[in-house]
Parts: sequence; C-alpha cells; structure tokens
Amino acid sequence: MFKVLVSDPISDFGLQRLMRAADVEVNKITGLGEEELISIIRPYDALLVRSQTKVTRRIVEAGVQLKVIGRAGVGVDNIDLDAATSRGIVVVNAPDGNTVTTCEHTFAMMMALARHIPQAYAQTVAGQWDRKSFLGVELRHKILGVLGLGRIGIEVAKRAAAFGMTVIGYDPFLPEEKANKLGIKLTTVDEVIRTADFMTVHTPLTNETHHMIAGPQFDVMKRGMRIVNCARGGIIDEAALVRALDEGIVAGAAFDVFEHEPPAPDHPFLRHPKIIVTPHLGASTLEAQENVAVDVSEQVIHILRHEPFKNAVNMPAVPTDLRNKLQPYFTLCEQLGKALAQMTDGAVREVTVECSGELADLDISPLTPYVIKGILSHQLGAEQVNVVNAIHLAKFRDIHLVERKSLLTQSSSSEITIRLKTAIEERWVTGSALPSVGERLVRIGPYPVELSPDGFVLLISQKDRPGIIGRVGTLLGDSGINIATMQVGRNEAGGSAVMILKIDKKASNNVMESLYAIPEIKRVREISFD
Repeated sequence: MFKVLVSDPISDFGLQRLMRAADVEVNKITGLGEEELISIIRPYDALLVRSQTKVTRRIVEAGVQLKVIGRAGVGVDNIDLDAATSRGIVVVNAPDGNTVTTCEHTFAMMMALARHIPQAYAQTVAGQWDRKSFLGVELRHKILGVLGLGRIGIEVAKRAAAFGMTVIGYDPFLPEEKANKLGIKLTTVDEVIRTADFMTVHTPLTNETHHMIAGPQFDVMKRGMRIVNCARGGIIDEAALVRALDEGIVAGAAFDVFEHEPPAPDHPFLRHPKIIVTPHLGASTLEAQENVAVDVSEQVIHILRHEPFKNAVNMPAVPTDLRNKLQPYFTLCEQLGKALAQMTDGAVREVTVECSGELADLDISPLTPYVIKGILSHQLGAEQVNVVNAIHLAKFRDIHLVERKSLLTQSSSSEITIRLKTAIEERWVTGSALPSVGERLVRIGPYPVELSPDGFVLLISQKDRPGIIGRVGTLLGDSGINIATMQVGRNEAGGSAVMILKIDKKASNNVMESLYAIPEIKRVREISFD
C-alpha cells in the first residue's frame, strides 16, 4: 500500500484518481509547518503540494520513503530540487493545467481593454451615465502581436483568429510550417512591436526577456496600440509603460502581473485611468485547479507503480556505473548548448550531439537532455527547462535530435561536438572534460580555442585587418571592462577572422553597439555562462 500525503489545499475532485486507487492511501493534512511535516513525513511514499508548503532539504531528508513529490501547478520554486535529486526522488508538476484558463484571462483582459469595461462599470454604479467617454474599438481586422508562442501563446492566437484578427508573432522555437498551419505570421520582435494594434506577451521571465519592452520599444510603437501582460511581471518596463500611456503612444494596458507582487499601495498602475489590473488571476479558475490536481495525481500514481510518466522536473534515472562515467560531461554539455543558443539566430531545427574517444563506447543518450536544457533555457528560462522535460519540450517544438558517435577525432581524449541548425544557419562547438583541468571549450566552429565555460565571453567575427584588436581592447578599456584572456584565429591573412575575449563583466548595450560600429566587425555575440 502506497501512502500519499497532501499538505496543501488541493481539489478533492482532482485527487479522486489517487483516492480511488486500491493500492494508495491518501491523507490530507494541511497547514503544517516545517517541524510538523518533518515529524510525520517518514512513512509516506509521495508528497503533494501547491505553493504554501515549502519542501525544504530537511523535509526531503526526513522523507526516507519518498519516491515522488508532486506540485499541483507549474512553478517548483518551493521545492528543494537539488535535495530531491540527490535522494533519487522524482519531482513532477502540472504545466498544462493552466493553459486554457490563462489564455482565456488574457482574452478577457483584451476585451475589457478594448471596451473600457472596468472604467465604465465604475462610473455607472457610481451613478454617472456616461457613454461618450468610453468609445471603444473592435478586435476585428486589428493586428495582434504575440510575443512567445508556447502553449498559452498558441491558444491565444487561435482565439484571436476567431475574432477576425490578423496574428503575427515571435518565438525562436516555433517552426514556420507549424505557424502557417495556425494562421500565424512569424516575424521579428521589432516588427511585432512596430506593427501591432494589440500586443500580448507569453514569454518566461529571463535575463533576456527582463524589460524586453521598454523605452526604446515604446518609442517605435504604433500610436494608440494596446498591451496585455498575463505572463510574468518584469517583462515590460512598468515605468516606461506609464510614460508611454501619458504621452499617448499606448492607448491602454491590462496587467495581471507585477514586477513585485503584491504591488506597493502607491504603484502608478493602481491609479492610472488607462490601466486595468487584476491580482495574478491567470490560473484562478475552478477548472484549472482541478486540472492541475488531476494531472499531478496521475503522474504520482504512475511513478509509484513504476509506469511511464512525464512532467518530471529533476534528474532522470541513469544506471550508477554509466552516470559515474558521464558525470564530468553533464555540465559541459549544458554549457555548450547554452553557448550555441547565444551564438545563433533563427528557429531551432536540429540539434546533433556527436561524441568521440572513450565516450563513443558508451550510451550517450543521458547527455542529450543537458544539451537541450542549455539551448532551451536561454529562451524559456532555467526554471522552465530541466534534464527530464527538455526532450519533451524539444519535440513539442519539432526540433530534430541526432546522436552520433565518431571513432575519428583530432584529440586522443574524449570530445563532444554540439551542432545547432536553425532556419537560417548552422554553428557548432566542441568541448572536453579532463580530470586535471575540468570542462573546456576546445573549438568554436573551425577555430581551436582553450576556454573554460564560465563567466562572459565576447565572440567577434571580423575582417582580418591591422589594428582591429587594439581598437577593440581600447573600446572595452574605456568602458571599464577588463579582458581576462584573448584568443584570435583566422583562415587566411586578410580574410575572415575571429576574436574570442573572456571579459570580467557583462558588456552593456552601448558597448555592443560601439563594437558593431567598427566597420571591419561583421558580428558580435556575448555569451553568458552564468
């Protein structure tokens, strides 16, 4: 008999699969503190939580029988994943259960924005019959720009088409063929910002997406556009949005999320007449609460019965002897994938993992999820991608995965080459992991390098001309950026060349623009391994 502890308020309807199982005993005890949970967790095989329970390392270590921790929702920041992984406990979540409800809330906000519904309601119940002040706009024939075409973004696009809207969007992983079938015109972030009448964001919050819509973006928007954010606070610069509203660039905004929640009482969104706000209600429907409970309950029972499962968010099981041999390469593969994601443009089409040397004699399949994690986490955020769901996410985005072994190598040691093919280019990197020196990048494309995959790296492609290295060094020095190491390579004198600089801190946008202003420089990429 498996014992399951439910320590947060979770829908009883969603738990029925577990409650009705003949081989499962469910106990629902909510409101427990850490010490109380530690005192009772020992006999349980599974723990189900929402966001209230903080599953700390002490709780994980006390749960000596735990085989699975289930989170009835998406985020798992309240669960110590490292502790669970080290104990061999599978952590699962329910990423699909909130898709429709968040999509519908987005559309509700868009409709309310178009027709001034909250403002009109407030005046009407206050005794003011004012029709002239609330002239709205139709959604029909308007251009909807969707930034982020994952599950929620795609569902929003489908409903927008039913309203007669033209949908354009950006997502680095959505294949153009799939977008065409959905009636979505894939384009650039810049074009979405410049042409949309309505815009909605559905990206995760990462270093790259933080304030991805700020002052420069508002400056080029179509006057009178409207913007919706039911994704994550911080994607849109809140102060810049208020200025754009006051200047008449943006006609209205609807936000379900804030950069800091709950917002301060004096937050300008709370008193601005052109902004609609709700208190992070995207997932707050009866159906969504039931759906996430159903999803996570099904996965828990599959894991307890040793049946196939999905939506795990930590380390998959790998035989101990194989894991020991592959262990030095896990971090290397993730860093190689992360580097490639920052070096390439276009939607990802194919990822190839090629191993040589002693690695060619091993099952290299456990390495591939780390590569995919590195690639996808750059766009989706580290909290959204892990070594278990990485392959699933790649297949959802129609990314073709290839594993290849080579008996030929330029080095006597084992090497891993990762090739990333996008819709417009193909690039590759090679790395090794030697016991004496750790993880190293040994080639970037055809150019030999000797580089530890950490910190910040500038990868510069330029024409081979005298003085370029000095100009770059001076520019960085004047900007207060110290160069830790520099490597250069070229195919032939006067032809194409590369410059690889390890720098002590991240380069600002101004620095990147100044580098591009040097006529001989063709391309600049900053790679962050942090």
